[in-house]
Amino acid sequence: MSDLLSIGASGVRAYQLALNTVSENIANSGAEGYSRRVTNISEVVSIPRAGAQNQLNGQGSVVTGINRVADDYRANEVRSTGADLAKTETSVTWLQRIEDTLGSSQIGTSLAGFFNAATQLAADPTSPATRSTMLEAAQGVADSFTTTGASLDQIARDLNDTAAGAAASLTSIAASLAKVNAGLGRAQQGTSGTAALLDQRDQLLEQMSALTDVSVSIDAVGRATVRGGNSTGPVLVDGPDSASVSFTRNSSGAIQYNVLNGVTQQVLSPNGGAMAGISEGAQRITDAQTQLAGIAQNFVTDVNTVQAAGRDLNGNPGAPIFALTTGSSTAAMSRPLDDPNGIAAAAVGGGTRDNTNLQALAQIRTTGNYEGAVVDMTTANAATLAQRKSVASAQDTIHTNAVNTRDSQSGVNLDNEAVDMMRFQQAYSASSRVIQAARDTFQSILDIR
Repeated sequence: MSDLLSIGASGVRAYQLALNTVSENIANSGAEGYSRRVTNISEVVSIPRAGAQNQLNGQGSVVTGINRVADDYRANEVRSTGADLAKTETSVTWLQRIEDTLGSSQIGTSLAGFFNAATQLAADPTSPATRSTMLEAAQGVADSFTTTGASLDQIARDLNDTAAGAAASLTSIAASLAKVNAGLGRAQQGTSGTAALLDQRDQLLEQMSALTDVSVSIDAVGRATVRGGNSTGPVLVDGPDSASVSFTRNSSGAIQYNVLNGVTQQVLSPNGGAMAGISEGAQRITDAQTQLAGIAQNFVTDVNTVQAAGRDLNGNPGAPIFALTTGSSTAAMSRPLDDPNGIAAAAVGGGTRDNTNLQALAQIRTTGNYEGAVVDMTTANAATLAQRKSVASAQDTIHTNAVNTRDSQSGVNLDNEAVDMMRFQQAYSASSRVIQAARDTFQSILDIR
């Protein structure tokens, strides 16, 4: 009869814990990163005595552990697709910044205004008003190049801040994952606490993969060893130890991430994640700065060369109209010529009414192709941006499907939890009735006189 009581009591304990697990699942059904828990209940089997042939079953039930429903393969797919998406979306961000700057620069419009003003001056080389108009148009060109270059420089500074922030975030996440690893090493397996730590581990791994692609290996107790970039990349996390990450940017504009483990430093070369997108963005910004500076240099050199070959209204060689401030910022251009009479419209010996030198200025508009170069630069960036947006859209769908596939297994389904709750309530109630029956039987025996 005591066996009847112990069997009922074991069922009550087991199904009480099962009901607690279901309640926890329902309470966390909307929590990000939460994986459904399952209570494992097994039959109690007695260990046979020496010489006995069979084990004795029917001794009640026992909880053998609380398992977290998860699939490492599906989790890895979420991380991989997330890294691809984060790289492309980050690249789109910087390409869009370049696009906005080039689209609002008005360089092409100001160049057209300058050359058109030169054409108007050729019709009346001595007109003070037309000369002033051309000089103002020249100032417009200088301002457009300077403003556009300054905007690109600001984008580059913003990117540096973003890269530093990404490196700091990766360092922080790696440190947090190392602490989770340490906790998993001490935790008792098959408990809710261990399941919660595993949830934290997977969330941290997903956050890391959003920054850089990672190669992850999991040991028997769930601790993660993480390498950045690929399976041969530098170790970011190894058990309770983590690395620190920093970034540098060389004179050519390229970004390099460095991983420091103790006294050992290695280069992290991300192929995915936001850090890879930042590296790509850095190259795009540097290319835009180089192209803009090249167009500005060619324009200034060619215009000043034509100007020097002619004569102004006073019969003097033409002084430079434009100048570049080297070493300050990208395409920083000024207009040192302040006197409208200083525009060299005439050829040497041509007289004040001569416009031959202005015709040479019109020719370099075609041969220099400055306006076309600006258009080509803007168009190429726009085409790359459109292509990246298309790729990002496809990758977003792939990543969403990967998340849905993972969640279909590890996520909480309230309908299924409701069924489990009813089932466990019934089992709990039945176990309680077994205890009550045992008590009634004991009492009946005791009442016999």
